[in-house]
Amino acid sequence: MMKYLDRLEEIIITFLIGAATLVIFAAVVHRYLSGLPIPGLQDWLLGINMAWAQELCIYMFVWMAKFGAAYGVRTGIHVGVDVLINKLPPKWRKTSVLLGLLSGVLFTAIIGTLGARFVWENGMHYAVYNKFGLLIPEDLYEGPITPDLEWPTWAVYLAIPLGSFLMCFRFLQVAWTFGRTGELPHHDHSHVDGLDDEIMDATEALEEYEAHKFDQQTDNGGVK
Repeated sequence: MMKYLDRLEEIIITFLIGAATLVIFAAVVHRYLSGLPIPGLQDWLLGINMAWAQELCIYMFVWMAKFGAAYGVRTGIHVGVDVLINKLPPKWRKTSVLLGLLSGVLFTAIIGTLGARFVWENGMHYAVYNKFGLLIPEDLYEGPITPDLEWPTWAVYLAIPLGSFLMCFRFLQVAWTFGRTGELPHHDHSHVDGLDDEIMDATEALEEYEAHKFDQQTDNGGVK
């Protein structure tokens, strides 16, 4: 179950980065070509509205940042100053690390709860009541929409509770593992996923070639 959650987390972050890059690239190319005095092409490009691109990219980067923060907790890539903690006696070090992790749990839980309340009161309650055909109280309102995309703002702000609760879960996960094993996730910034495997495969292929490069000549009567 956890590997599916980990994979989903990585897919969401990768998709958001890739999609934002493509949208920004398309918007820049559109703006540049729209300034060229080419009959027909310029009129056609000016008729395409790309004003939404900047707003969409901002929202995608916000979502990416929230889920990326949870990913950072899981993989240990967040920047931290632990020189003093590492010099403490083992018992005090463990207590200090657990205190820090549990503080992260508390902080993200509070942010997630407040964020969920804000999203609910910002129009999500109206959307849920309307979706399921419930009687909508008079004090409920539909909620604002975004300027360019005209999306309900509660859908955009949903990144706050989702990302914060996921980060809270990751803090709990790391704290539980550290409490049992005393190990924290560590990320090697010099390591690139998949690169070591490719280097190993290339090395093995070269060794295989060197070991058998004369086999065919030997079979044909030896090396001349």
